Amino acid sequence: MESNITREEALTLLRQYNKEPFHILHGLTVEGVMRWYATELGYGEDAEYWGIVGLLHDIDFELYPDEHCQKAPELLRKAGVGEDMIRSVCSHGYGLCCDIEPVHEMEKVLFAADELTGLIGAAAKMRPSKSVMDMEVSSLKKKFKDKKFAAGCSRDVIREGAERLSWELDTLFEKTILAMRSCEEKVNREMEALGL
Repeated sequence: MESNITREEALTLLRQYNKEPFHILHGLTVEGVMRWYATELGYGEDAEYWGIVGLLHDIDFELYPDEHCQKAPELLRKAGVGEDMIRSVCSHGYGLCCDIEPVHEMEKVLFAADELTGLIGAAAKMRPSKSVMDMEVSSLKKKFKDKKFAAGCSRDVIREGAERLSWELDTLFEKTILAMRSCEEKVNREMEALGL
């Protein structure tokens, strides 16, 4: 898997098109989650690639929300990003804003985990700890069932993501909570270092 871009270059690229701290935080979180999944699922040698895909997956969302996953290829090609990575980045919008189906296991994980990290992040903010470190699957399931909570996080996409991976919803919840625990501190430190 060729990315043709370093992690440092990817972060600079993300920040070129995204100024809102929320979008930077989301990119860093999905990067950490994807790195964890790469190792967890036996793709450890590709963890850097998985992480950069996670970091860049919403590159066009802040400036071009109506062209999400449509504008990304142009922005990424301009930066010299490889076609494999462009395909992977865009596949998370399958059915919503593009027709690139997630086929590789990494693309399926991104499709499933992207929306779910948003839901978990919103649920963590409601906790006294403001953290995922003490979050349990049972509490996440309650938030998932409450359609009004974090309404922008599509439950249908999360369900479809679990199905594409042939996982139970609880398995996806549990793994993604663990993935977010693995990177929470690092993401917070990096946000602080960026002054966000």
